[in-house]
Amino acid sequence: MKRGYHHGNLRQALVEAALSLISGRGPQGFSLSEAAKTADVTPAAVYRHFAGRDDLLAEVARQGFDIFAALLDYAWDEGRPGALAAFTATGRAYMAFARKYPGHYQAMFESGVKASEHPELALVANRARATMDRAAEGLLAALPPARRPPANMVSAHVWATAHGVVELFLRGNGAPLPYSPEDLLETAMGIYLRGLGILPADG
Repeated sequence: MKRGYHHGNLRQALVEAALSLISGRGPQGFSLSEAAKTADVTPAAVYRHFAGRDDLLAEVARQGFDIFAALLDYAWDEGRPGALAAFTATGRAYMAFARKYPGHYQAMFESGVKASEHPELALVANRARATMDRAAEGLLAALPPARRPPANMVSAHVWATAHGVVELFLRGNGAPLPYSPEDLLETAMGIYLRGLGILPADG
């Protein structure tokens, strides 16, 4: 029997239903009515909480970014025990999040939902980005001012590298390699930081 809008926590039940569907079909592979069916509620009840599928995906992404931001902040730990270790820890946190929360990750980065159109999503996404920027700022402080690239450029480079490693090698979209995704990311970060002069050439 359908529980409709009397469902105790319908909004979160729909998020969980969406995550279940994303895991099998991807973020674009289901309709709002299918999410309602998975959550065992009437389609009409869904519209009391979400205007459409993109609205539901935006909430899944918002919750994902909330978890992601907390993991990054914990990994960074205000730059402790040192700027390099803290920066590297944020890269590991990125990979750990992608492994543990694949449905959220897809909603965040592969659903086509634009954070600019969802203020609450934009807010928490910016929080995650700000932590990565602060980690980069701490690392770049070791360079003379004239040689420092913008911190948000450095964090964007690392974010893009991490995303590429996740897409190609953690999620199996590229040819298999005899290295873990974590090793690939840390090696790439090492090469990048040597290029900036933060690590010695033979470090």
